Amino acid sequence: MVLAAIDIGSNAARLLIMQVEQYENGQIDYTKLNFLRVPLRLGTEVFTSGKISEAKAKELTDTLKIYALLMKLYKVDDYKACATSAMRDAENGAEVVAAAKKETGIEIQIISGSEEADIIYQTHIADNLSAAGSYLYIDVGGGSTELILFSKGKIVFKESFNIGTLRLLNHRVSDGQWKCLKDFVKKQTKAQPDLKAIGSGGNINKIRSLSGLKQEKLMSSDLLNTYYKELKRLSTPERMHLYNLRSDRADVLVPALRIYTSILRWTGITEIYIPKIGLSDGLIRMLFSEHK
Repeated sequence: MVLAAIDIGSNAARLLIMQVEQYENGQIDYTKLNFLRVPLRLGTEVFTSGKISEAKAKELTDTLKIYALLMKLYKVDDYKACATSAMRDAENGAEVVAAAKKETGIEIQIISGSEEADIIYQTHIADNLSAAGSYLYIDVGGGSTELILFSKGKIVFKESFNIGTLRLLNHRVSDGQWKCLKDFVKKQTKAQPDLKAIGSGGNINKIRSLSGLKQEKLMSSDLLNTYYKELKRLSTPERMHLYNLRSDRADVLVPALRIYTSILRWTGITEIYIPKIGLSDGLIRMLFSEHK
């Protein structure tokens, strides 16, 4: 079965196409056939003006036309498309989604922060963790940060905060919002001994790639802090040149690292595991579960 997931985030729109096979012994293989990311940056407009412009809405529609064609070429059996923080904050979000469906045939669901955390949980990352351990899952996006705490194989909490990379870049995060996140994290994790962190999102995956760290290895909070301090002192063009980064990655790395390093500092966590998973992976697994 070929399945597709479309994730329309605040920073970029992503298409993931996967071949999913289940065998008689119950084993399931997920094979990536294609992944495409277009940096639409819906959040840049929404977090400053409160709405999506006609020009940006057209860019979204054009992107979805390409995605629809790719899904047709790959003979996709089914798909899920979701829009997150920027679209749910836009006063004309529902209107933009309806217009895009009329033009492309792709139906987009605008999901809440809680639903976003639920879909991320569908990656089944908890299945690969020690049943006796405690883990804080941190997913940083352009418009929001999702936190999920697993302890002894069960979910303790799932929470979403409107603190993301594009909001920080556009000075749309107040001191009060930072305090709310800090107080919540410290209160909810203080009773969790030996807590470990799991980080997801394009930015922390880029840091892992830059570091040369293998995917199965843990990254120290000290190394993450080193990258934060180094990148923070550089301008965006300097980051692009020295680290061979795209412009739409170079500017959001620093606010992303600010969020990750802050949460690790507040919890006292010294190591973070960085698997290559995200909302798109959760959508694929959710879709396959529905078909089963």
